[in-house]
Amino acid sequence: MPKHSIHAATAATALVCLTAFGPAPGGATSPPAPSGGRVAPATPSRFVPGPCPKPPEPIEALGSARCGHLEVPENRSRPDGRTIKLAVARIPAVNPAKPAQEPVVFMAGGPGADTFDDIPFLVDSGLNKDRELIVMAQRGNLYDQPNLACPEIDRFNEQAVGLGYDSPQAEQLLLKAVKDCRGRLTADGTDLSAYNSTENAADFADLRKALDIPQWNVYGYSYGSDLALTYLRLHPEGIRAVAIDSVVPPQTVTLPWGWSSAAEGIDNIFEACAAQPACKDRYPDLPELLTEQVRKLEAQPLTLNVTPPDGGKPVKTVLDGGALLNLIIAFNPRPKDLPAALDELSRGNPERFAQARAAGSVQKTGEFAHGLTNSTVCSEWAPGYSEPDVLTAGQKAFPGWPDTVLAQVPQLPFEYPVCRLWNVPDRTEVQRVATVSSVPALVISGTFDVKTGASWAKDASRNLSRSTAVQVPGIGHWVVPQSPCAQRVLASFFARPTAPDTACVNDLEPGPFTIVPK
Repeated sequence: MPKHSIHAATAATALVCLTAFGPAPGGATSPPAPSGGRVAPATPSRFVPGPCPKPPEPIEALGSARCGHLEVPENRSRPDGRTIKLAVARIPAVNPAKPAQEPVVFMAGGPGADTFDDIPFLVDSGLNKDRELIVMAQRGNLYDQPNLACPEIDRFNEQAVGLGYDSPQAEQLLLKAVKDCRGRLTADGTDLSAYNSTENAADFADLRKALDIPQWNVYGYSYGSDLALTYLRLHPEGIRAVAIDSVVPPQTVTLPWGWSSAAEGIDNIFEACAAQPACKDRYPDLPELLTEQVRKLEAQPLTLNVTPPDGGKPVKTVLDGGALLNLIIAFNPRPKDLPAALDELSRGNPERFAQARAAGSVQKTGEFAHGLTNSTVCSEWAPGYSEPDVLTAGQKAFPGWPDTVLAQVPQLPFEYPVCRLWNVPDRTEVQRVATVSSVPALVISGTFDVKTGASWAKDASRNLSRSTAVQVPGIGHWVVPQSPCAQRVLASFFARPTAPDTACVNDLEPGPFTIVPK
């Protein structure tokens, strides 16, 4: 499984939002984008060749890449504003003899995840087998100028493993970290309102022109699918084909949506276990077992001293109902191990979950752009709903669970208070819009996806008249790197966008679950 899992859930990163509120009085405002979400013309963008980034763990594919940065306006509605720089890498085709004419441009998840960290997964999945792969860090990401990292939030996440997931102390510390990060970024002159999907999409449109590429293919996963659909809607010129993986439909994604996605993925995992005799016999009622453990841990949290998976000193680790749910959503443990882990927990052995929780005590400080996360979530996903709406959605998804667990959106605890502090304008009118297109599209989902439920892909594909939709059984979030079949489907789609070969999906079934003797 990709090491992000995909991009491990942290206390202030995510994928979903909710409530109807605008900027607070006296808060940051900016001129609205023109009708339809397109941004006004500004200083022309340009690509400047330069050295490739040097990640702490070297990425082999960058050794043969051509790199540089794209210079773009920070806010295209303010032509006299400052310019920002976005890191770009052009990775050549593995087969240089006769590469395909149209490259693939990649859009990463998050929002806020390190795009360059995804390159090994893309290369291993064959994205550059016979065509060039182009990777650009979305505005505000690692290796960009500015980088909207929040070390303050990373440090909170390290502390959070020793706190109740939904405790008042966790909320207080998170909000202080958010306030401190926002203050630092704005003091540096960053216009937080400019870090959104409309500007992000315009960056990719400018990149294609700056590189003088007549046509290219687009591949995006998770938030990158939201961005890819936004890009297709606003800048269809030069797009040959679009593949979206683990789909986040722009017209659908809101904070309450996180609960239905989580319930769908968990239900699919449990139903797959029930369909395998060995798993069904050993773990006969997983839904009841999960509810029982969430209730028990929320009423009486476990406080343990746990050695993180990679070693080091033991750390204080609190395992409560909210933490248990969010570990499941972060695929810690993996879906195939989930029944066994829940059974062990019920028998007084919390080791699998406790170690996964303790892993959060070691953060890669400064690598995740929490600022981009908050600017996007708070302007595009949060407005239109409220904290009671989140609770209602949680109660519907998981009846009988404690309200203290259900009041917090999976992966985004306390997001409404966070958004009130972050204070960016409501952009839902221009962003929460379906993409209607006849450009060939491939829509890929995994049935075990608990972050972006597989059924939600229908909201995107029904408006894409030349789309092919595939569900891959037994695979979670970010399907392609985990499924050789999905890799073959994607390759055939880019070769023949209107007639991809999806035959390998027909015979797939979820793999066996881990069975631990009683």
